[in-house]
Amino acid sequence: MINGDILRNAIISATNNLSNNRKAVDDLNVFPVPDGDTGTNMSMTLSNSARELEKLSGATAGKVASVNASALLRGARGNSGVITSLLFRGFAKGIGEDEFLTSENITNAFVFGVEAAYKAVMKPTEGTILTVARVASEYAKQALEEGKNELEIFEYAIEGAKKALAETPELLPALKKAGVVDAGGKGFVLILEGMLSVMKDGVMIKSNAVSEDEPQEEVSFNAAGEFETEITFTYCTEFIVNREKSCEKEPNELRMYLETIGDCVVVVDDDEIIKVHVHTDHPGNAIENALTFGSLVHLKIENMRDQHERAKHEANEAKKKPAKSADRTEVFTPVEPTKPVGFVSVCAGDGLAELFRDLGVDTIVSGGQTMNPSTDDILKAIEATPAETVFVLPNNKNIIMAAEQAIPISTRKVIVIHTRTIPQGISAMLNFDPDADDNTNAIEMQNSTERIATGQITFAARDADVDGVKIKQGELMALLGGKITFVDTDLEKTVLKLLKKMVKPSSEFITVIHGADVTEEQAASIEAQIEEKFGSKAEITFINGGQPIYYYILSVE
Repeated sequence: MINGDILRNAIISATNNLSNNRKAVDDLNVFPVPDGDTGTNMSMTLSNSARELEKLSGATAGKVASVNASALLRGARGNSGVITSLLFRGFAKGIGEDEFLTSENITNAFVFGVEAAYKAVMKPTEGTILTVARVASEYAKQALEEGKNELEIFEYAIEGAKKALAETPELLPALKKAGVVDAGGKGFVLILEGMLSVMKDGVMIKSNAVSEDEPQEEVSFNAAGEFETEITFTYCTEFIVNREKSCEKEPNELRMYLETIGDCVVVVDDDEIIKVHVHTDHPGNAIENALTFGSLVHLKIENMRDQHERAKHEANEAKKKPAKSADRTEVFTPVEPTKPVGFVSVCAGDGLAELFRDLGVDTIVSGGQTMNPSTDDILKAIEATPAETVFVLPNNKNIIMAAEQAIPISTRKVIVIHTRTIPQGISAMLNFDPDADDNTNAIEMQNSTERIATGQITFAARDADVDGVKIKQGELMALLGGKITFVDTDLEKTVLKLLKKMVKPSSEFITVIHGADVTEEQAASIEAQIEEKFGSKAEITFINGGQPIYYYILSVE
């Protein structure tokens, strides 16, 4: 029988199997824009859960599935990571509180997982991970009807998933033309195979050593060490409460008590847990009160005065080592709301971060094309924003779903504006009206994004043939509205040619943002030519964004 320990090991095995094949899954991405897309996002999402599961022992299958789902929700990165987390959330619902996996609850797990994932995607595309998961669930249902046991049902589901994966090129022409299968679907199959290895053979797939293409050293930026600050309470206290079924008390009661003994109180709950953060001089009192709601796990108590002194030392040391903003990992501290409205924006590049702050953004999440922040990253940024209502600007289509997952688990009212590019995020901020209500602002900010044409210039990460455009690795690609319009090898010509396609007789404003890999001489030369060719047609703004990946981001309104 498949108990909780076996399921725990199966999920860890799945995580390792996907991580070991991460690069191979990334390489299946048809679009040649340089990114760390599907394989990386799914792998990082599952890794967040594996760290939690390694601490469990002797738990029921239902408990393991529940902890897994909760960890995946917070660790979800990118659309593929969010969909993976939704599949496992349904998986947990299917297993319920059962001690063992059975034929019935495994089948329900696949079915409920697919239902959760399809509901979350506004326009489901067949030929993707959704199709692979759906067919797997159909095979599981067929196996149940034939009277198969739990292991046979899981094997049937994998058979269906592999069949659907092989057929994805027939559903998506871009896959067929590139001669590859869907990356997300492949990642899902790897997850299932990693789980089966434990369930059937008792063999946990081990994680390979760090690959050569992964960074060996990460330079972090500790915001706490950059500023002198008054520390009112000494101990930063964090823990998770596993809620007792018999407890009729509401989590808000715990929050109200904690506010009487400290500050920076954050209490986030779902059906299974209450996540707590508080700064206090009496952590023991916080723990005693929390114990009336259930058992405690993951306790962490840190002396912030000592921590601040260490952070100052580390910050001084870090200043001796130059680091790009994309390499920094900011530490967010939860704060109490002090104003009605605030803003969180995702971007990469010091210039863009400064621009968004000038426009009124409170909290910047470092991320974008090459590194999609997780739901937890965005949630922490929201909780660090001193506002009752927080507008979130993802500024990337692959971050929108992760941002939306933060809505139900935040202590604030969260409104996610579906900004798919940096210029759309800038436009949304410019169209915020402090005198309007939240709903009116949400509508107007979203509508403003449709009036912006976005152009981007980057390089091809691999050879490709997209929509009839043959692309060689290293060539410059001009994207308009996210689609490749042409390729070239001369940056100056590419910028001018793309702008010519974007500027219309009705255009009034042009914004030109150059990235970290554009020299000052290149920027000055290109800006002079843009002024000469388009200065009489529209008002032009030049910005040093410092963004990675994209040599230029252009917008026309």
